[in-house]
Amino acid sequence: MFVGKTMGWALPVAALLAACGGGGGGGTDADGGGLAIPTWSQRIEPFEPKAATALKSAAQTPAASPAVASAAATRVIALAPLRRVTPRSAAAPGSMGVPRQIGTARDVPETADVAGTAALLQWQPTVRGTQVAALRFESPGARGVRLGVLVQALPPGAVLRFYGAAPEDAVQLSAEQLQAVAERNASSGAAERQARTYWSPDFGAAQTTLEVEIPAGAAPAAVRLAVPRLSHYTLSAADAEAAFTTKAAAGCMVDVSCHPDYLEQSRSVARMLFVAEDGDAYYCTGTLLNDMASSGTPYFLSARHCITSQTVASTLVTDWLYRSASCNSTVENPASRRLTGGARLLYASASTDTAFMRLNDPAPAGIVYAGSYYGGVPIGTALASLHHPDGGLQSISLGSVLRYSNCGDESCSATSGETGNYLALTWQQGSTEGGSSGSGVFVAIGARRYLAGQLHGGSASCARPDGTDYYGRFDLSYRAALRQWLNP
Repeated sequence: MFVGKTMGWALPVAALLAACGGGGGGGTDADGGGLAIPTWSQRIEPFEPKAATALKSAAQTPAASPAVASAAATRVIALAPLRRVTPRSAAAPGSMGVPRQIGTARDVPETADVAGTAALLQWQPTVRGTQVAALRFESPGARGVRLGVLVQALPPGAVLRFYGAAPEDAVQLSAEQLQAVAERNASSGAAERQARTYWSPDFGAAQTTLEVEIPAGAAPAAVRLAVPRLSHYTLSAADAEAAFTTKAAAGCMVDVSCHPDYLEQSRSVARMLFVAEDGDAYYCTGTLLNDMASSGTPYFLSARHCITSQTVASTLVTDWLYRSASCNSTVENPASRRLTGGARLLYASASTDTAFMRLNDPAPAGIVYAGSYYGGVPIGTALASLHHPDGGLQSISLGSVLRYSNCGDESCSATSGETGNYLALTWQQGSTEGGSSGSGVFVAIGARRYLAGQLHGGSASCARPDGTDYYGRFDLSYRAALRQWLNP
Protein backbone atom coordinates (compact mmCIF):
# COMPACT_ATOMS: atom_id res chain seq x y z
CA MET A 1 0.00 0.00 0.00
CA PHE A 2 1.34 3.44 -0.92
CA VAL A 3 0.77 5.89 1.92
CA GLY A 4 1.99 9.48 1.79
CA LYS A 5 2.57 11.82 4.68
CA THR A 6 -0.41 12.65 6.85
CA MET A 7 -2.35 15.67 5.60
CA GLY A 8 -5.11 17.84 7.07
CA TRP A 9 -7.99 17.15 4.70
CA ALA A 10 -10.38 19.86 5.95
CA LEU A 11 -8.01 22.77 5.44
CA PRO A 12 -9.32 26.07 6.84
CA VAL A 13 -9.97 28.91 4.44
CA ALA A 14 -7.05 30.91 5.73
CA ALA A 15 -4.61 28.08 5.01
CA LEU A 16 -5.99 27.63 1.52
CA LEU A 17 -5.69 31.32 0.77
CA ALA A 18 -2.16 31.34 2.07
CA ALA A 19 -1.35 28.45 -0.24
CA CYS A 20 -2.23 30.58 -3.24
CA GLY A 21 -0.35 33.66 -2.14
CA GLY A 22 -2.77 35.62 0.03
CA GLY A 23 -6.42 36.34 0.67
CA GLY A 24 -9.13 38.76 -0.20
CA GLY A 25 -8.43 38.88 -3.94
CA GLY A 26 -11.10 37.90 -6.45
CA GLY A 27 -10.68 35.26 -9.14
CA THR A 28 -11.54 36.33 -12.64
CA ASP A 29 -14.99 35.46 -13.96
CA ALA A 30 -13.83 35.47 -17.57
CA ASP A 31 -14.70 32.41 -19.63
CA GLY A 32 -11.72 30.08 -20.05
CA GLY A 33 -8.16 31.08 -19.38
CA GLY A 34 -6.25 30.82 -16.15
CA LEU A 35 -7.74 31.96 -12.87
CA ALA A 36 -5.86 34.24 -10.52
CA ILE A 37 -6.13 34.11 -6.72
CA PRO A 38 -9.42 32.29 -6.08
CA THR A 39 -12.32 33.72 -4.14
CA TRP A 40 -13.53 30.78 -2.09
CA SER A 41 -17.01 32.30 -2.10
CA GLN A 42 -17.52 31.07 -5.67
CA ARG A 43 -19.54 28.05 -4.66
CA ILE A 44 -22.97 26.48 -4.44
CA GLU A 45 -23.81 24.96 -1.08
CA PRO A 46 -24.84 21.32 -0.67
CA PHE A 47 -28.51 20.61 -0.03
CA GLU A 48 -30.11 17.81 1.96
CA PRO A 49 -33.88 17.69 1.40
CA LYS A 50 -36.17 16.94 4.28
CA ALA A 51 -37.24 13.31 4.47
CA ALA A 52 -40.89 14.19 3.83
CA THR A 53 -39.99 16.10 0.68
CA ALA A 54 -37.84 13.26 -0.63
CA LEU A 55 -40.52 10.67 0.03
CA LYS A 56 -43.14 12.83 -1.67
CA SER A 57 -40.95 13.15 -4.75
CA ALA A 58 -40.34 9.42 -4.88
CA ALA A 59 -44.08 8.78 -4.65
CA GLN A 60 -44.59 10.64 -7.93
CA THR A 61 -43.30 7.59 -9.80
CA PRO A 62 -46.00 4.85 -9.62
CA ALA A 63 -44.91 1.32 -8.82
CA ALA A 64 -45.09 -1.25 -11.58
CA SER A 65 -47.83 -3.85 -11.60
CA PRO A 66 -46.60 -7.41 -11.01
CA ALA A 67 -46.06 -9.52 -14.11
CA VAL A 68 -49.14 -11.39 -15.29
CA ALA A 69 -47.92 -13.62 -18.13
CA SER A 70 -48.35 -17.34 -17.54
CA ALA A 71 -45.96 -20.02 -18.74
CA ALA A 72 -48.30 -20.61 -21.67
CA ALA A 73 -47.94 -16.99 -22.72
CA THR A 74 -44.14 -16.95 -22.40
CA ARG A 75 -41.86 -18.00 -25.25
CA VAL A 76 -38.19 -18.71 -24.44
CA ILE A 77 -35.41 -17.46 -26.70
CA ALA A 78 -32.19 -19.23 -25.70
CA LEU A 79 -28.91 -18.04 -27.17
CA ALA A 80 -25.84 -20.23 -27.57
CA PRO A 81 -23.10 -19.87 -24.95
CA LEU A 82 -21.01 -16.76 -25.49
CA ARG A 83 -17.51 -17.39 -26.71
CA ARG A 84 -14.81 -15.91 -24.51
CA VAL A 85 -14.73 -12.16 -25.02
CA THR A 86 -11.90 -9.83 -24.15
CA PRO A 87 -13.35 -6.42 -23.24
CA ARG A 88 -11.98 -3.60 -25.31
CA SER A 89 -10.91 -1.97 -22.08
CA ALA A 90 -10.54 -2.96 -18.49
CA ALA A 91 -9.27 0.57 -17.87
CA ALA A 92 -5.61 -0.40 -17.85
CA PRO A 93 -3.10 1.89 -16.15
CA GLY A 94 -2.33 4.87 -18.31
CA SER A 95 -5.70 4.85 -20.08
CA MET A 96 -7.40 8.15 -20.80
CA GLY A 97 -11.13 8.49 -20.98
CA VAL A 98 -11.96 4.76 -20.84
CA PRO A 99 -14.94 3.43 -18.83
CA ARG A 100 -15.04 -0.07 -17.34
CA GLN A 101 -16.65 -2.50 -19.79
CA ILE A 102 -18.94 -5.05 -18.12
CA GLY A 103 -21.05 -6.33 -20.99
CA THR A 104 -20.85 -7.22 -24.65
CA ALA A 105 -23.49 -6.94 -27.38
CA ARG A 106 -25.08 -10.08 -28.78
CA ASP A 107 -27.33 -10.34 -31.82
CA VAL A 108 -30.66 -12.13 -31.39
CA PRO A 109 -31.64 -13.49 -34.85
CA GLU A 110 -35.03 -14.86 -33.75
CA THR A 111 -36.32 -11.42 -32.76
CA ALA A 112 -34.24 -9.29 -35.13
CA ASP A 113 -37.27 -7.78 -36.87
CA VAL A 114 -40.90 -6.98 -36.17
CA ALA A 115 -42.33 -9.86 -38.21
CA GLY A 116 -40.15 -12.48 -36.50
CA THR A 117 -40.96 -11.12 -33.06
CA ALA A 118 -44.71 -10.95 -33.75
CA ALA A 119 -44.69 -14.61 -34.76
CA LEU A 120 -43.25 -15.54 -31.35
CA LEU A 121 -45.71 -13.56 -29.22
CA GLN A 122 -48.33 -15.93 -27.77
CA TRP A 123 -51.25 -13.75 -26.68
CA GLN A 124 -53.39 -14.85 -23.75
CA PRO A 125 -56.27 -13.12 -21.90
CA THR A 126 -55.68 -12.04 -18.29
CA VAL A 127 -58.02 -12.03 -15.31
CA ARG A 128 -58.24 -8.24 -15.57
CA GLY A 129 -59.49 -8.40 -19.13
CA THR A 130 -56.30 -7.41 -20.94
CA GLN A 131 -54.11 -9.42 -23.30
CA VAL A 132 -50.53 -10.41 -22.52
CA ALA A 133 -47.57 -12.12 -24.17
CA ALA A 134 -43.99 -12.53 -23.01
CA LEU A 135 -40.54 -13.42 -24.31
CA ARG A 136 -37.83 -14.71 -21.98
CA PHE A 137 -34.29 -14.21 -23.25
CA GLU A 138 -31.59 -16.49 -21.90
CA SER A 139 -27.88 -15.86 -22.50
CA PRO A 140 -25.93 -18.68 -20.81
CA GLY A 141 -23.26 -17.54 -18.39
CA ALA A 142 -24.44 -13.91 -18.31
CA ARG A 143 -24.12 -12.05 -15.03
CA GLY A 144 -26.97 -9.85 -16.19
CA VAL A 145 -28.94 -9.28 -19.40
CA ARG A 146 -30.19 -5.97 -20.81
CA LEU A 147 -32.55 -6.12 -23.77
CA GLY A 148 -32.35 -3.62 -26.62
CA VAL A 149 -36.05 -3.34 -27.57
CA LEU A 150 -36.83 -1.57 -30.82
CA VAL A 151 -40.32 -0.09 -30.29
CA GLN A 152 -41.87 0.97 -33.58
CA ALA A 153 -45.48 1.18 -32.39
CA LEU A 154 -47.70 0.25 -29.45
CA PRO A 155 -51.44 0.69 -29.00
CA PRO A 156 -52.63 3.29 -26.47
CA GLY A 157 -52.69 1.86 -22.96
CA ALA A 158 -49.99 -0.75 -23.67
CA VAL A 159 -47.21 -1.38 -21.18
CA LEU A 160 -43.89 -3.21 -21.32
CA ARG A 161 -42.54 -4.97 -18.24
CA PHE A 162 -39.09 -6.36 -17.62
CA TYR A 163 -38.13 -8.79 -14.89
CA GLY A 164 -35.75 -11.55 -13.94
CA ALA A 165 -36.43 -14.47 -11.62
CA ALA A 166 -38.81 -12.39 -9.47
CA PRO A 167 -41.79 -11.17 -11.56
CA GLU A 168 -43.05 -9.12 -8.61
CA ASP A 169 -39.98 -6.86 -9.03
CA ALA A 170 -40.88 -5.92 -12.61
CA VAL A 171 -39.86 -2.57 -14.08
CA GLN A 172 -42.74 -1.16 -16.12
CA LEU A 173 -43.00 1.48 -18.85
CA SER A 174 -46.10 2.74 -20.61
CA ALA A 175 -46.40 3.34 -24.34
CA GLU A 176 -46.39 7.06 -23.57
CA GLN A 177 -43.15 6.83 -21.56
CA LEU A 178 -41.46 4.86 -24.33
CA GLN A 179 -42.59 7.42 -26.90
CA ALA A 180 -41.13 10.21 -24.75
CA VAL A 181 -37.77 8.41 -24.67
CA ALA A 182 -37.84 8.00 -28.46
CA GLU A 183 -38.70 11.67 -29.00
CA ARG A 184 -35.95 12.79 -26.65
CA ASN A 185 -33.42 10.64 -28.48
CA ALA A 186 -34.63 11.79 -31.89
CA SER A 187 -34.46 15.46 -30.90
CA SER A 188 -30.75 14.99 -30.21
CA GLY A 189 -30.17 13.87 -33.79
CA ALA A 190 -30.28 10.09 -33.33
CA ALA A 191 -31.38 7.98 -36.31
CA GLU A 192 -34.91 6.59 -36.00
CA ARG A 193 -33.90 3.01 -35.26
CA GLN A 194 -31.46 4.09 -32.57
CA ALA A 195 -33.89 6.63 -31.13
CA ARG A 196 -36.62 4.01 -30.76
CA THR A 197 -34.43 1.41 -29.05
CA TYR A 198 -35.08 1.14 -25.31
CA TRP A 199 -32.56 -0.74 -23.17
CA SER A 200 -34.10 -2.62 -20.27
CA PRO A 201 -32.55 -2.84 -16.81
CA ASP A 202 -30.67 -6.01 -15.91
CA PHE A 203 -31.64 -8.35 -13.09
CA GLY A 204 -28.31 -9.88 -12.17
CA ALA A 205 -28.74 -13.24 -13.89
CA ALA A 206 -28.63 -14.95 -17.26
CA GLN A 207 -32.22 -14.18 -18.19
CA THR A 208 -34.52 -11.19 -18.63
CA THR A 209 -38.19 -11.41 -19.56
CA LEU A 210 -40.01 -8.88 -21.73
CA GLU A 211 -43.77 -8.83 -21.10
CA VAL A 212 -46.22 -6.91 -23.30
CA GLU A 213 -49.71 -6.12 -22.00
CA ILE A 214 -52.36 -4.43 -24.16
CA PRO A 215 -55.98 -3.41 -23.49
CA ALA A 216 -58.72 -5.96 -24.20
CA GLY A 217 -59.90 -4.23 -27.37
CA ALA A 218 -56.45 -3.58 -28.84
CA ALA A 219 -55.28 -5.57 -31.85
CA PRO A 220 -52.09 -7.59 -31.26
CA ALA A 221 -51.01 -6.54 -34.76
CA ALA A 222 -50.71 -2.99 -33.39
CA VAL A 223 -47.72 -4.17 -31.36
CA ARG A 224 -44.70 -3.57 -33.57
CA LEU A 225 -41.46 -4.26 -31.73
CA ALA A 226 -38.29 -6.30 -32.03
CA VAL A 227 -35.28 -7.24 -29.91
CA PRO A 228 -32.35 -7.25 -32.35
CA ARG A 229 -29.67 -7.24 -29.63
CA LEU A 230 -29.05 -7.75 -25.98
CA SER A 231 -26.13 -6.85 -23.76
CA HIS A 232 -24.58 -9.85 -22.01
CA TYR A 233 -22.98 -8.86 -18.70
CA THR A 234 -19.66 -10.54 -17.99
CA LEU A 235 -19.35 -8.87 -14.58
CA SER A 236 -21.98 -8.84 -11.83
CA ALA A 237 -22.44 -6.62 -8.79
CA ALA A 238 -21.19 -9.50 -6.64
CA ASP A 239 -18.05 -9.76 -8.78
CA ALA A 240 -17.45 -6.02 -8.46
CA GLU A 241 -17.98 -6.12 -4.70
CA ALA A 242 -15.55 -9.04 -4.37
CA ALA A 243 -12.90 -7.18 -6.39
CA PHE A 244 -13.33 -4.12 -4.19
CA THR A 245 -13.09 -6.17 -0.99
CA THR A 246 -9.88 -7.85 -2.20
CA LYS A 247 -8.25 -4.55 -3.12
CA ALA A 248 -9.37 -2.91 0.12
CA ALA A 249 -7.90 -5.80 2.11
CA ALA A 250 -4.64 -5.36 0.21
CA GLY A 251 -4.54 -1.70 1.23
CA CYS A 252 -5.08 -0.28 -2.24
CA MET A 253 -8.68 0.91 -1.95
CA VAL A 254 -10.07 2.81 1.02
CA ASP A 255 -13.62 2.04 2.12
CA VAL A 256 -15.59 5.30 2.32
CA SER A 257 -17.51 3.88 5.29
CA CYS A 258 -14.26 4.10 7.25
CA HIS A 259 -14.36 7.90 6.77
CA PRO A 260 -17.60 9.06 8.44
CA ASP A 261 -16.58 12.68 7.89
CA TYR A 262 -17.15 12.09 4.15
CA LEU A 263 -20.54 10.38 4.37
CA GLU A 264 -22.35 13.57 3.32
CA GLN A 265 -20.47 13.53 0.00
CA SER A 266 -20.94 9.77 -0.18
CA ARG A 267 -24.69 10.29 -0.32
CA SER A 268 -24.27 12.42 -3.47
CA VAL A 269 -22.37 9.77 -5.46
CA ALA A 270 -23.86 6.99 -7.60
CA ARG A 271 -22.56 4.02 -9.52
CA MET A 272 -23.54 4.26 -13.18
CA LEU A 273 -24.47 1.42 -15.55
CA PHE A 274 -25.19 2.24 -19.19
CA VAL A 275 -25.23 0.78 -22.68
CA ALA A 276 -23.20 2.35 -25.48
CA GLU A 277 -24.63 2.78 -28.96
CA ASP A 278 -23.01 -0.48 -30.08
CA GLY A 279 -24.71 -2.49 -27.31
CA ASP A 280 -21.70 -2.96 -25.03
CA ALA A 281 -22.28 -2.09 -21.35
CA TYR A 282 -20.11 -0.13 -18.91
CA TYR A 283 -19.60 1.16 -15.38
CA CYS A 284 -18.76 4.76 -14.43
CA THR A 285 -19.39 7.07 -11.46
CA GLY A 286 -21.38 10.30 -11.20
CA THR A 287 -22.39 12.96 -8.68
CA LEU A 288 -25.74 14.61 -7.92
CA LEU A 289 -25.35 18.41 -7.87
CA ASN A 290 -27.32 21.13 -6.14
CA ASP A 291 -28.29 24.38 -7.86
CA MET A 292 -28.18 27.83 -6.31
CA ALA A 293 -31.91 27.74 -5.54
CA SER A 294 -31.77 24.29 -3.89
CA SER A 295 -34.69 23.38 -6.16
CA GLY A 296 -34.23 19.62 -5.85
CA THR A 297 -33.76 19.24 -9.60
CA PRO A 298 -31.70 16.04 -10.02
CA TYR A 299 -28.74 17.46 -11.95
CA PHE A 300 -26.07 14.83 -12.41
CA LEU A 301 -22.41 15.19 -13.42
CA SER A 302 -20.09 12.59 -14.96
CA ALA A 303 -17.61 12.31 -17.83
CA ARG A 304 -18.36 12.71 -21.52
CA HIS A 305 -16.37 9.58 -22.34
CA CYS A 306 -19.00 7.72 -20.28
CA ILE A 307 -22.19 9.41 -21.51
CA THR A 308 -21.40 10.30 -25.11
CA SER A 309 -24.91 11.06 -26.43
CA GLN A 310 -28.57 11.36 -25.50
CA THR A 311 -29.24 7.79 -26.60
CA VAL A 312 -26.62 6.57 -24.12
CA ALA A 313 -28.01 8.86 -21.39
CA SER A 314 -31.42 7.23 -21.94
CA THR A 315 -29.92 3.85 -20.91
CA LEU A 316 -28.52 5.15 -17.62
CA VAL A 317 -29.16 3.17 -14.44
CA THR A 318 -27.85 4.61 -11.16
CA ASP A 319 -27.18 2.87 -7.83
CA TRP A 320 -27.31 5.17 -4.79
CA LEU A 321 -25.91 4.74 -1.27
CA TYR A 322 -24.02 1.81 -2.75
CA ARG A 323 -21.32 1.33 -0.15
CA SER A 324 -20.40 -1.14 2.58
CA ALA A 325 -22.75 -1.49 5.55
CA SER A 326 -19.92 -0.57 7.92
CA CYS A 327 -16.18 0.07 7.83
CA ASN A 328 -14.43 -2.69 5.86
CA SER A 329 -17.58 -4.81 5.83
CA THR A 330 -18.17 -7.17 2.92
CA VAL A 331 -21.93 -6.57 3.22
CA GLU A 332 -23.68 -4.04 0.97
CA ASN A 333 -25.47 -1.14 2.65
CA PRO A 334 -29.12 -2.28 2.89
CA ALA A 335 -30.28 1.30 2.20
CA SER A 336 -28.89 1.26 -1.36
CA ARG A 337 -31.41 2.19 -4.06
CA ARG A 338 -31.56 1.87 -7.86
CA LEU A 339 -33.03 4.29 -10.42
CA THR A 340 -33.72 3.00 -13.93
CA GLY A 341 -35.29 6.01 -15.66
CA GLY A 342 -32.27 7.30 -17.58
CA ALA A 343 -31.40 10.97 -18.00
CA ARG A 344 -31.65 13.94 -20.32
CA LEU A 345 -28.19 15.04 -21.52
CA LEU A 346 -28.00 18.82 -21.15
CA TYR A 347 -24.35 19.52 -21.95
CA ALA A 348 -21.29 17.57 -23.09
CA SER A 349 -17.79 18.85 -23.71
CA ALA A 350 -14.62 17.08 -24.82
CA SER A 351 -12.42 19.95 -23.65
CA THR A 352 -13.07 19.13 -19.97
CA ASP A 353 -14.58 15.64 -20.48
CA THR A 354 -17.88 16.79 -19.01
CA ALA A 355 -21.33 15.19 -19.24
CA PHE A 356 -24.04 17.12 -17.41
CA MET A 357 -27.51 15.60 -17.15
CA ARG A 358 -30.88 15.79 -15.46
CA LEU A 359 -32.13 12.45 -14.19
CA ASN A 360 -35.61 11.47 -15.32
CA ASP A 361 -36.39 9.87 -11.94
CA PRO A 362 -36.57 11.91 -8.74
CA ALA A 363 -33.59 11.40 -6.45
CA PRO A 364 -34.17 8.72 -3.80
CA ALA A 365 -34.70 9.46 -0.13
CA GLY A 366 -31.56 9.81 1.95
CA ILE A 367 -29.37 11.49 -0.67
CA VAL A 368 -27.57 14.85 -0.59
CA TYR A 369 -27.26 17.25 -3.54
CA ALA A 370 -23.53 18.02 -3.56
CA GLY A 371 -22.16 21.51 -3.37
CA SER A 372 -19.79 22.74 -6.06
CA TYR A 373 -16.92 25.20 -6.32
CA TYR A 374 -16.44 27.18 -9.53
CA GLY A 375 -13.29 29.11 -8.64
CA GLY A 376 -9.63 28.27 -9.22
CA VAL A 377 -7.92 25.49 -7.27
CA PRO A 378 -4.27 26.25 -6.41
CA ILE A 379 -1.50 23.71 -6.93
CA GLY A 380 -0.90 21.81 -3.70
CA THR A 381 -4.54 21.93 -2.57
CA ALA A 382 -5.76 18.78 -0.83
CA LEU A 383 -8.65 17.08 -2.63
CA ALA A 384 -10.72 13.91 -2.15
CA SER A 385 -12.46 11.72 -4.73
CA LEU A 386 -15.42 9.42 -4.03
CA HIS A 387 -15.93 6.73 -6.65
CA HIS A 388 -16.84 3.13 -7.51
CA PRO A 389 -13.62 1.33 -8.56
CA ASP A 390 -14.39 -1.56 -10.93
CA GLY A 391 -18.06 -0.79 -10.25
CA GLY A 392 -17.66 -2.04 -6.67
CA LEU A 393 -18.64 -0.52 -3.35
CA GLN A 394 -17.85 3.13 -2.90
CA SER A 395 -14.26 4.10 -2.16
CA ILE A 396 -12.43 7.29 -1.24
CA SER A 397 -9.05 8.55 -2.44
CA LEU A 398 -7.14 11.39 -0.76
CA GLY A 399 -4.57 13.41 -2.65
CA SER A 400 -3.51 16.85 -3.83
CA VAL A 401 -3.16 18.94 -6.99
CA LEU A 402 0.21 18.32 -8.62
CA ARG A 403 -0.15 20.66 -11.63
CA TYR A 404 -2.48 21.79 -14.39
CA SER A 405 -2.60 19.85 -17.66
CA ASN A 406 -4.22 19.64 -21.06
CA CYS A 407 -5.59 16.23 -22.05
CA GLY A 408 -6.59 14.47 -25.24
CA ASP A 409 -7.95 10.99 -25.84
CA GLU A 410 -4.55 9.34 -25.47
CA SER A 411 -2.43 11.44 -23.12
CA CYS A 412 -2.11 14.56 -20.98
CA SER A 413 0.63 17.18 -20.98
CA ALA A 414 1.63 19.67 -18.30
CA THR A 415 0.96 23.36 -18.80
CA SER A 416 2.44 26.40 -17.18
CA GLY A 417 0.39 28.35 -14.67
CA GLU A 418 -3.32 27.62 -14.53
CA THR A 419 -4.05 27.51 -18.26
CA GLY A 420 -4.79 23.78 -18.43
CA ASN A 421 -8.28 22.32 -18.64
CA TYR A 422 -7.49 19.55 -16.17
CA LEU A 423 -6.24 19.19 -12.60
CA ALA A 424 -3.47 16.58 -12.29
CA LEU A 425 -3.65 14.75 -8.96
CA THR A 426 -1.46 12.35 -7.05
CA TRP A 427 -2.83 10.21 -4.23
CA GLN A 428 -1.58 9.87 -0.67
CA GLN A 429 -4.25 7.32 0.27
CA GLY A 430 -6.21 5.06 -2.05
CA SER A 431 -6.30 5.12 -5.83
CA THR A 432 -8.74 4.73 -8.74
CA GLU A 433 -9.64 1.95 -11.15
CA GLY A 434 -11.93 1.36 -14.12
CA GLY A 435 -15.44 2.34 -13.03
CA SER A 436 -14.07 5.42 -11.23
CA SER A 437 -14.38 7.44 -14.47
CA GLY A 438 -16.59 10.51 -14.12
CA SER A 439 -16.34 10.62 -10.33
CA GLY A 440 -16.15 13.96 -8.60
CA VAL A 441 -13.21 15.38 -6.70
CA PHE A 442 -13.96 17.59 -3.69
CA VAL A 443 -12.15 20.57 -2.17
CA ALA A 444 -12.60 21.56 1.48
CA ILE A 445 -13.54 25.18 2.16
CA GLY A 446 -13.79 25.68 5.87
CA ALA A 447 -15.85 22.82 7.30
CA ARG A 448 -17.63 21.88 4.05
CA ARG A 449 -16.63 20.21 0.79
CA TYR A 450 -17.43 21.14 -2.80
CA LEU A 451 -17.04 19.37 -6.12
CA ALA A 452 -14.24 20.85 -8.26
CA GLY A 453 -13.91 18.41 -11.19
CA GLN A 454 -14.66 14.96 -12.58
CA LEU A 455 -12.30 12.11 -13.47
CA HIS A 456 -11.07 11.79 -17.06
CA GLY A 457 -8.47 9.05 -16.54
CA GLY A 458 -4.83 8.56 -15.71
CA SER A 459 -2.07 6.18 -14.71
CA ALA A 460 -3.06 5.73 -11.05
CA SER A 461 -4.30 2.26 -10.08
CA CYS A 462 -3.68 -0.46 -7.53
CA ALA A 463 -0.82 -1.61 -9.75
CA ARG A 464 0.60 1.91 -9.76
CA PRO A 465 -0.50 3.85 -6.66
CA ASP A 466 2.01 6.61 -7.39
CA GLY A 467 0.42 7.34 -10.80
CA THR A 468 -1.31 10.57 -11.81
CA ASP A 469 -5.03 11.10 -12.44
CA TYR A 470 -6.63 13.95 -14.39
CA TYR A 471 -9.88 15.73 -13.54
CA GLY A 472 -11.78 18.05 -15.88
CA ARG A 473 -12.04 21.47 -14.26
CA PHE A 474 -15.54 22.21 -13.03
CA ASP A 475 -14.92 25.97 -12.99
CA LEU A 476 -14.40 25.93 -16.76
CA SER A 477 -17.49 23.85 -17.57
CA TYR A 478 -19.51 25.96 -15.13
CA ARG A 479 -18.57 29.16 -16.91
CA ALA A 480 -18.95 27.61 -20.35
CA ALA A 481 -22.47 26.29 -19.82
CA LEU A 482 -23.45 24.75 -16.49
CA ARG A 483 -24.26 28.01 -14.78
CA GLN A 484 -27.36 28.41 -16.98
CA TRP A 485 -28.87 25.48 -15.04
CA LEU A 486 -27.08 25.69 -11.70
CA ASN A 487 -27.16 29.46 -11.25
CA PRO A 488 -29.49 31.04 -13.86
